[in-house]
Amino acid sequence: LIPQVPPRMEELSELYRELSQHPGLSAACLGPDLTTQYGGKYCSLYTEWSQRDLARAENIKFCRQYLLFHDGASIVYSGPVGTCSEIKDELLSRESPSGTLKAVLRKVPGREKEKEKEKQFLEVWDQNRKVKSIDLTALDKHGSVCDDDQFGCLAWSHSETHLLYVAEKKRPKTESFFQSKAPELGTSDEDTGQPKKEDVPLKVRFTPPGAGGGWPGGSGADGDVPQGEQFVYYEDWGETLSTRSMPVLCILDIEGSSISVLEGIPEHLSPGQAFWSPEDTGVVFVGWWHEPFRLGLRYCTNRRSALFYVDLMGGKCELLSEDTKAVWSPRLSPDSCRIVYLENNVLGPHQQCSRLRMYDWYTKQTSTVLEAVPRQEWGAFPGIYCGALPGMCWAADSRRILLDTAQRSHQDMFVVDTVTGATTLLTADGPRGSWSVLTIDRDLLVARFSTPSCPPMLKVAVLPAAGHEAQAQWICLQDTPPVPGISWGIRTLQPSPEQEHPQYGGLDFDAILLRPTEGPTAQKPPLVVMPHGGPHSVFTAGWMLYPAALCRVGFAVLLVNYRGSLGFGQDSVASLPGNVGTQDVRDVQLCVERVLQEEALDAGRVAVVGGSHGGFLACHLIGQFPDTYRACVVRNPVVNIASMVATTDIPDWCLTETGLPYAPDALPDPAQWTEMLQKSPIRYVGQVHVPVLLMLGEDDRRVPPKQGLEYYRALKARGVPTRLLWYPGNSHALAGVEAEADGFMNMALWLLKHLEC
Repeated sequence: LIPQVPPRMEELSELYRELSQHPGLSAACLGPDLTTQYGGKYCSLYTEWSQRDLARAENIKFCRQYLLFHDGASIVYSGPVGTCSEIKDELLSRESPSGTLKAVLRKVPGREKEKEKEKQFLEVWDQNRKVKSIDLTALDKHGSVCDDDQFGCLAWSHSETHLLYVAEKKRPKTESFFQSKAPELGTSDEDTGQPKKEDVPLKVRFTPPGAGGGWPGGSGADGDVPQGEQFVYYEDWGETLSTRSMPVLCILDIEGSSISVLEGIPEHLSPGQAFWSPEDTGVVFVGWWHEPFRLGLRYCTNRRSALFYVDLMGGKCELLSEDTKAVWSPRLSPDSCRIVYLENNVLGPHQQCSRLRMYDWYTKQTSTVLEAVPRQEWGAFPGIYCGALPGMCWAADSRRILLDTAQRSHQDMFVVDTVTGATTLLTADGPRGSWSVLTIDRDLLVARFSTPSCPPMLKVAVLPAAGHEAQAQWICLQDTPPVPGISWGIRTLQPSPEQEHPQYGGLDFDAILLRPTEGPTAQKPPLVVMPHGGPHSVFTAGWMLYPAALCRVGFAVLLVNYRGSLGFGQDSVASLPGNVGTQDVRDVQLCVERVLQEEALDAGRVAVVGGSHGGFLACHLIGQFPDTYRACVVRNPVVNIASMVATTDIPDWCLTETGLPYAPDALPDPAQWTEMLQKSPIRYVGQVHVPVLLMLGEDDRRVPPKQGLEYYRALKARGVPTRLLWYPGNSHALAGVEAEADGFMNMALWLLKHLEC
């Protein structure tokens, strides 16, 4: 029997508080090998974790150290050292190659009395103390340092004498046309006894854009501050990168505490992801084209970019890769001979199956290690679908690399032989779920593992010799007990014959179903359907706070990886553009109908929840299949592609997913506007009658909140019960600790109320 008394808010908030306290594991770093007096080898393992602090309404970072005793073939003993400690105000940190020094980029709040702005310091630590602390803000050579994973880096030279990082280019000072100028001391006419001059005509000085180098309107030779430049618009790189416009490469000479900004980078490029070339002769970086204008870069691995080398002596910049592709994540081998990187085609789907390429530093030849995989064959390598390669990914032999990627609805780790292209699954004997490589150093491998019912845990192994990788012995360093009351499984579905894609037939797709195993609803729980966003992303069988918490409240949760998801081959990705609003919607609906037939679920109590493209699908489902669902919750949903195209940071997405060609100078014609509208959920708003809860991020650049407002007004005008939550200071992901917690509480209460649980 379903209990009649709704669970109290305190119970819900207590449940959320408990589950949100499980920390995430974000980084790991192995210290140098040391030898005991008995000849045994050991090293330290430094790990960084993040955790939500609901009382402070912020994400905190903390570190924990471990010791690993190993004999080169296996780990003999391992254990934690001391307790956790919080890391405050660290933006970036990096150990030097020898492990004896550490560089830290730190933010320091300004003194309130003096109304100071926040400052950035670059620090160097040795094993006993802080040896350098450099006030980057006071040196004023550049703007703020990039600490994001798109451009940001903090790289030691091989000699450990210099540090390389990326910062925003310094903007010139500007002033009003009507700025009052204080007379210069000792030069007034009265003091010098000069007769007063007649008024002379005002000379307006104008510097044409691009003249005088650097920023348009750069100050003149006499050091004047330019006028009329106060309100010039600077393009930026979009969602979560709104403070990134013109990155520059910067080098700190540690001994002399001096900073230089690298010259020689072409003006049409934004550099990032940089590292020192072999022998420290120069710098290798990824450069993103920003002509004719910048498009959003976050989660978009299809932006024109290439690998470059800039020589520190001559300042010459040379191209190392093709200049008609999208490249990212370059990684230098331990022997400094080879660079591997990921490559996609430009434009098209924002995420796709990537190629793995390798550049040989000495022969200057580029080879393809792994091609994109058209179809995911059971048991075969699925292709590469990842936002980045691990920062440290090379085995000690400088021949094999490690990576993690979606393989259907799991995430697995693979070893790739860069010479033969052979791939080996590293986790074949391990538990099924979601595996990620954190680091590999001297063939000591550190990984993260989680499942939908088990929060992240820390695992270590020694990478076996080539050909024996599948025999890796995993040791759990930080065990996390599974959360009780959740069972999960993965099911595979075939679309019905009439839903087959004419060009890409025979594709299947997956869904992950979480069920409560205890509590009053365990026998026949209500169902919450969750399609993912993207649309080219994927739910892998790892720990996710919202689905786990909903399951503990008493709902079954269905996570649908419809055709077009990553991890199923490039054909699956390619099948969706041109078919959004039909193929993806019908895949989700088929999945819902199938599980309601085959599982003990309450078919009268079904709700749909989704964000971004998942919100687009949720709004479609309640319009196209209004009798299946009883409630809907959407976060920053795409509602009308036609009205989104002119306001989003990714206009190319609107055309590509509608099935139309994108060009920066193309203007949609009436037929194309119609096509965008036809594929949008706003078209079905007249059939919607279920209550809808909307959650919008005020600072969302990807799917601007005007989209959600458009739907809200359309529902209100038709008398559909609706509620809107507006989160200031939050962008597309609604990832602020306060917004995430408030969003969960409101979502859970909305579902409990309207599913009458």
